[in-house]
Amino acid sequence: MVRIGVVGIGFMGMIHYLAAKKLAGGRVVAICTRDHAKLAGDWTSIHGNFGPSGEQMDLTGISRYDAFEALIADPAVDLVDICLPNEQHAEFAIKALRAGKHVLVEKPISLQLADADAMLAAAAESGRLLMVAHVLPYFPEFAFAAEAVRSGRFGALRGAHLTRLISRPDWSADVADFGRNGGPAIDLHIHDTHFIGLLQGRPRAVRSCGVSDSGVVVHLSTQYLFDEPNVAISSLSGALSMPSRPFTHGFELFLERATLTFAFANIAGTAQLPTPLSILHADGSVEHPLVGSGDPIDAFTFELADAVRSVVDGKVAPALDAALARAALAACQAEVESVRTGRAVELA
Repeated sequence: MVRIGVVGIGFMGMIHYLAAKKLAGGRVVAICTRDHAKLAGDWTSIHGNFGPSGEQMDLTGISRYDAFEALIADPAVDLVDICLPNEQHAEFAIKALRAGKHVLVEKPISLQLADADAMLAAAAESGRLLMVAHVLPYFPEFAFAAEAVRSGRFGALRGAHLTRLISRPDWSADVADFGRNGGPAIDLHIHDTHFIGLLQGRPRAVRSCGVSDSGVVVHLSTQYLFDEPNVAISSLSGALSMPSRPFTHGFELFLERATLTFAFANIAGTAQLPTPLSILHADGSVEHPLVGSGDPIDAFTFELADAVRSVVDGKVAPALDAALARAALAACQAEVESVRTGRAVELA
């Protein structure tokens, strides 16, 4: 049994806690927050853009800490699950690794590449696993798409377009503070750059245009340039949508023998599937594969289960790989630079 300590009990920390309740091979044994009401189990102030709102929690049997140093000193904790604001990821991940703990840190890996490099170095020096929680590959439609590309059962990937749009978030001061969290080009859009890296590998360069607000890129359209010349991949992401559509995402993947397409939207508080996951076959037929639960909490359970297996096996699962997460951050930063300069930007 892998014993987990969750650090940061905001919306994402609560989602990880709820997801861990469904784990077979791991369980939460400790939490850490500076909020003493939350330590007492009062999570009613927590809400987000999906899943349940917070409620009174029964924390019987769970160690509760208001200091991070106390949690990472607890010998009962094997895996530290960091759900803190983006700018704190590097500092706390490095401390946990140096304390001998395996680490799962919410995306993005960090806000600066130098910090990501320091995290990777700390993992190598400590001999512990550093994993980054990009949950998108664990949503059933995206998991199906990734497996289809990886297996090659519909032939090679020839083109793709990903969409991820939100209205300006109002459920969390940390999420809404674009100056602190990197803005939508990193905090939101990094899901797409990470997934593209999982599908096709690291792009050679990016070319983006976009919209800036008070110096922060809040909307961008990007083309990804690969060494393979016969692949066309693009994305559209940002936070310009009106409040009546707080979230939408989806993809179109163009494979040699099929097109995979999917679109989800929250319209005025109602979940809608304008395009359920569909396989458009070469013979003109359309298939709607059954891919499992649409409960978003389940995606986080699958993600945490992969983290637990990684700790047991001593090898990081591909979707949690910290080097891939660093590459996704590098791509996002290059896209921001491309928006600001009007030029394609090479990735070092």
